[in-house]
Amino acid sequence: MSIILPQTEFVDRTTRSIRYLEHGWPTDLCRWHAHEEYELHLITETRGKAFVGDYIGDFEQGYLYLTGPNLPHNWVTDEQVSEPVHIRDMLVQFSHNSVESLAKGFSEFAEIRNMLKSAQSGILFEGFNATFARGHMESIRDHQGPERILAFIRFLVRLNEHAEKRILSVTRLKQPSDGSKHAMIGTVVDYVVEHYREELSVKQAADMAGMTQATFSRNFQTVTGHNFVEFVNRIRIGKACGMLYASDAPIMTISGRSGFQNIANFNRHFLKMKGMTPSAYRDAARKDLFSQTETNS
Repeated sequence: MSIILPQTEFVDRTTRSIRYLEHGWPTDLCRWHAHEEYELHLITETRGKAFVGDYIGDFEQGYLYLTGPNLPHNWVTDEQVSEPVHIRDMLVQFSHNSVESLAKGFSEFAEIRNMLKSAQSGILFEGFNATFARGHMESIRDHQGPERILAFIRFLVRLNEHAEKRILSVTRLKQPSDGSKHAMIGTVVDYVVEHYREELSVKQAADMAGMTQATFSRNFQTVTGHNFVEFVNRIRIGKACGMLYASDAPIMTISGRSGFQNIANFNRHFLKMKGMTPSAYRDAARKDLFSQTETNS
């Protein structure tokens, strides 16, 4: 059983289609939690650790994130910050149906769907101008009714145009369920997610998709953004992250359970993808996430 379970948050949108919220630090609102809504989240003060799904990384003033439905997240300010902060977070929560209805009514907004698909794993908008981001958030906050919705849509359009979108957490990829090449690649993706402990060569994967190795490799890179071996290792490291902070199993045991043949290979890939060793990842999760859960319980 996991020692750190995300708290489920219910967002009441009965009277409005989007919800704006801002809060300082410290506050009970800062906790490891998840909800059905997308969340656009701007950090306006302090620095610390961001937790999005299995991702752990640094944040600082001006960092802007988009998290998808039911993706656990939390931002923990460094202990060195001793003085309370009046506004640390500005955020907007909205449902998938709201944007989907917009795209159905106005085809020009359909391309925003791709950004929302990526948000299922969490997005960091690297290099987005912090002053502009705060201005957009303030515009949403300060308007009501249709003007608030227009301000929100304006922000979504700017974000969709931003080139540097960093995907954060390893999660199951959803692909179209038709007979296209995307669906064929999706079949392999689903298999890897379910059978990540097994050895699967590029040739076996290509046969599964009904493609030559060259065609498969090219299409797999296009669909997932990674070559096949990289993708398999990302899935395995993602599974290992969950085991690290959800159990007391030895790291060597977790290495084997996540599909790696030896711990040296596991440690090398983990450090490359997460920027820290498996033990440092576990320590960070135990120190920050678990202590926050106790504080806010």
